[in-house]
Amino acid sequence: MGNLLGGWRFKEPNTVEECDSTWGSDSEGDELAAEDDSGISDSVSPAESERAVGDASPQLTDSPESTPKMKRSFYAARDLYKYRHSYPNFKRSRQPNEYRNLRFYLNKIPLIPDGIYIEEILTKWRGDYDKLEHNHTYIQWLFPLREQGLNFYAHELTQDEIKEFQSTREAKRRFLAAYSLMLDFYGIRLLDKSGNVARASNWQDRFQHLNESQHNYLRITRILKSLGELGYEAFKAPLVRLFLEESLCHNTLPNMQHSILEYYVYTIRLPATRRHLLRFARQHYRPPHAFLWGPPPKRRGGSAGSVGAGSSGIRAPAPTPEQHRRVEDGIAFACHQDAVMCQDLAVGRIYAGIGTNMTGLDAVSILAGAREERNEYDETFPL
Repeated sequence: MGNLLGGWRFKEPNTVEECDSTWGSDSEGDELAAEDDSGISDSVSPAESERAVGDASPQLTDSPESTPKMKRSFYAARDLYKYRHSYPNFKRSRQPNEYRNLRFYLNKIPLIPDGIYIEEILTKWRGDYDKLEHNHTYIQWLFPLREQGLNFYAHELTQDEIKEFQSTREAKRRFLAAYSLMLDFYGIRLLDKSGNVARASNWQDRFQHLNESQHNYLRITRILKSLGELGYEAFKAPLVRLFLEESLCHNTLPNMQHSILEYYVYTIRLPATRRHLLRFARQHYRPPHAFLWGPPPKRRGGSAGSVGAGSSGIRAPAPTPEQHRRVEDGIAFACHQDAVMCQDLAVGRIYAGIGTNMTGLDAVSILAGAREERNEYDETFPL
């Protein structure tokens, strides 16, 4: 038995369905959430009452015939599957004196290559939106992950370092201060120690900027992942819920819709919470028939049958050859990093995402023609 277990290797998922356990039980522990989906209430909270319900704008109303068929990104689903399962193939360890992320948060070492200490960032950068927007090296230090980002001087987290970080009060205090700093940059304020959030007083200007500066969507994915790694999993759902309301109900962040549904929701580890968020999104998504993130169609007798309640209404396409799937994944990922121009100071190179001001389903045809294949650098190295 010992030899059998010792020879076990993690098997990579091969389809979006294998990566996503939101609508069915698998190894992610869906049974732990079976008692109720009440982790997030559909009722209006005191924080939400500050937002005007009447500012919703009409969205796309394309008919099914005129809407290009979209598919979910296998790349995104696989990336977030590995994150939710704590990177099954990643077993690297370090000595305590190599815990750079913890030492940075204890104000003992500066971030590299800028030479800036965490206390300087927390005390002097708040409200300096130009610096927070144009500096591309600090985000990997403020929100570390167990995966390499564009700043190669920043170390990946290890499981041992995560445990040490979570037991260090000073580091956790500064981490929450860094989270509040970034929320303010995005026009959001942290309300309490439970992670509830609401619009900040400067929300109009900041939301307008966020809607246009879409490389920040990659940063937000990193922030959400880092929250879960460092003990603040419960903070994700309130932020994702706010983004869903702003993009789908109030139309203040329309360009963010794809990133929320393809990435942000799936950083959340509890399937019941993901289901609740996706049910809310499905209720407000336009056009309704284009919603891709609902339950899969029900099957009868081993073949595709009638569409299940709450599904996207789009029947699952036939299996696609590998080369075509990679192209389609590239299109979906390009949507996530639309108009990106991030600088990698560590290796002295620049990588660019697809630039377009179009939003929604109409942009797919342009992206498909503009990006025939994925750049391996973009696929391998997240922000």
